[in-house]
Amino acid sequence: MKVIVVRRLFLFAVVSVLLALVLVVSKAHASIGFYVGKEHTEDGSVMLGGFGHEPSSHWLEVVPRQEHPEGATVEVGVTEDSSIPGELIEIPQASVTNKYITSNYSEYSGFPPPLTNGGLNEHNVAARDIWSPSREELVEMTPEPQRGPNYSDLARMAMERASSAREAVEIVGGLIDEHGYSTYGGNSHLFADEDEGWVFINYAGGEGLWAAERLGPDDVRVSYPGYIQEFPTDFEEDPDYMGSENLVDFAAEQGWWDPDSGEAFDLQEVYGEPFPGEDADNFYELARMPLEREQELLELGPVSLEDMLALVRDPRWSTDLSGYGQIAHLRPEVEDELGVLWAAVTGAVTTPYVPIHLGVEDVPPEYKQHRYMTKDADATFLDPEYAPLEGTRYATRSFKRLMYHTCENPEEFLPRVTGEIESLETEMLAEQAEVERTALEHYEAGDPEAAREYLTANAEGRFLEALDLGERLANEVEAETRERFGIRLPDQEVPEGSTVRPESQEMVRSEDAEGDEQVHCYVEGLADYPREHGSMAGATEVEEVGQTDPDSIPETGGLPWLGSGYTVVFALGIAGGALVTGLVWGVGKLARTRD
Repeated sequence: MKVIVVRRLFLFAVVSVLLALVLVVSKAHASIGFYVGKEHTEDGSVMLGGFGHEPSSHWLEVVPRQEHPEGATVEVGVTEDSSIPGELIEIPQASVTNKYITSNYSEYSGFPPPLTNGGLNEHNVAARDIWSPSREELVEMTPEPQRGPNYSDLARMAMERASSAREAVEIVGGLIDEHGYSTYGGNSHLFADEDEGWVFINYAGGEGLWAAERLGPDDVRVSYPGYIQEFPTDFEEDPDYMGSENLVDFAAEQGWWDPDSGEAFDLQEVYGEPFPGEDADNFYELARMPLEREQELLELGPVSLEDMLALVRDPRWSTDLSGYGQIAHLRPEVEDELGVLWAAVTGAVTTPYVPIHLGVEDVPPEYKQHRYMTKDADATFLDPEYAPLEGTRYATRSFKRLMYHTCENPEEFLPRVTGEIESLETEMLAEQAEVERTALEHYEAGDPEAAREYLTANAEGRFLEALDLGERLANEVEAETRERFGIRLPDQEVPEGSTVRPESQEMVRSEDAEGDEQVHCYVEGLADYPREHGSMAGATEVEEVGQTDPDSIPETGGLPWLGSGYTVVFALGIAGGALVTGLVWGVGKLARTRD
């Protein structure tokens, strides 16, 4: 009996430590979306901006309008290799699909590539996808295998089929109702047109739960994560809300909300998780408080396009984890093909935006898919059909180089890099009226092909100019880094007995890394955020952007085990495990003494 007690105490100690480790590595993913209604913008437009976080290759794509034969289907869902295993299914394709502009990428949570988070379509409907973690019980009850379109499938089909933001909600909700939904743990969408926006939450659980709330002209919304709070229980009678038929009843059946309590039906409390910034103490996770970000956005008002460019670029969230940057500028009474998406091919913190009008027919090869960070590229040879494309420069790789060198010493280089990038953007902003006027003359003359050729040539020139700038800056920053600081090599542990140098070990970011343990350019005090676009133009020294003492700027990165709420949990787990282990030793000694 004494031996059994000792073993159980020892097992408890081990479990305590493992629980602490699990809590450390259970980290939320992130992406961000900004919606600004037209009453809060400088020019009366609606704006939708943001990006996704995906550890993979990213590239731009202009997808043409297409007709599909009767009976055509499209494959949707997730595979058995996904984070929550699933099964691919075929569902009917629309007979005609819209033209749209998007950022594609090759990997997230094991979902089949290429993936998308939305973009802008020919009807001036924009979409963003943003993480929105469902409560733990919903994630656990998700069936295996799960079936139905995933978040990317839904975003793509909204772009392919919707002619308004409201219709995008109806399409996505209808697809979930009919075919189900495959999830990685909960997601959301922001849809917008020139009149309004909608936030749409897809819940995990396999129950087909979804909800949508209208965002009007006087609203702003920051999804970081996506959320909906108070929701009417009679939403079917309210044109500002939509949802699945079981949305209210399922919450009551599970005991997560009592309809007789008199309490509001708060979807964030009932079906979601607390905002992650509430318990954080590093810059990246502290920023993930959407209500605080919304107040910042209101204080910017009236918001200009330049404000949105700077906001999506903000280094509090635009880091190595940000896959790209987008701002859809949704203006009323604009020729359809003059709708415009400002796109940065990878993290906007060190990447210029280039405007892509809906009349543009393609982007340069340098901005298309290449094998850098692309799924399965490490274990396969190149298909010769792709060799000429692969042989071109790759914009994503070039701007990643610039990011990595700049963020190594951001207090030295970020003002200069940002200043040069935004100077180019200022030129592009200044020429937009003339570019659109010239294109409109072609449209009004009945020659849309000439308009498209003109818009495509203009975009191509600006894309290549942006790439040339990025490569020049990367080379300059690298050369200066080499001269002043040296190129820092990794200080990684080498497995015992191995002769392989640290720089040849795995380059994978640890799963238990904290929010600030990533490549980022954020330095507290370097600038006041949110920052005015162009405020760093001409900057060459730190003093020019408001920091008077370079020595007072804290070093980036920090110590990996300091400054984290998860560290406290880990320490408590270790302490608890040590305490119980001590008890085990004492009880064992007592047992041996008594024997």
